[in-house]
Amino acid sequence: MGRRALPVVVAVLGAVPVLSGLLGIVIGPEALPGGGPVNATIDSEYRFTNTFWLAAGLLIWWSLRRPDERADVTRVILAIAALGSIPRLVSVAATGWPHPVFVGALVLELFVVPLVIWWHVRTIGRVSTS
Repeated sequence: MGRRALPVVVAVLGAVPVLSGLLGIVIGPEALPGGGPVNATIDSEYRFTNTFWLAAGLLIWWSLRRPDERADVTRVILAIAALGSIPRLVSVAATGWPHPVFVGALVLELFVVPLVIWWHVRTIGRVSTS
């Protein structure tokens, strides 16, 4: 079951940055739950950074076409997403708790994504560097 379920879970995880990245690029910060109008600098930066978020999701999906050969790509992107929980925690300490959607994102990045990485390593195994 693990070998069949894992790609589905990874594909769903990849859908999050694809969909939210596209929304962020097209609609801007107003697409955020609790978001609203911002100045041009914040709007520009927000849309720019969502390009990387979109690219991360697309790379996750790309890696699923050859999961054994591209396992490192999957794991690196998932690890970067997990590390994203650290700046979210810094934000909580600096400004307080965000909208519940982003509390959910924090939980996902802090707990679920590392479990998926562990599952990925156990299911796909270590990738040779040769």
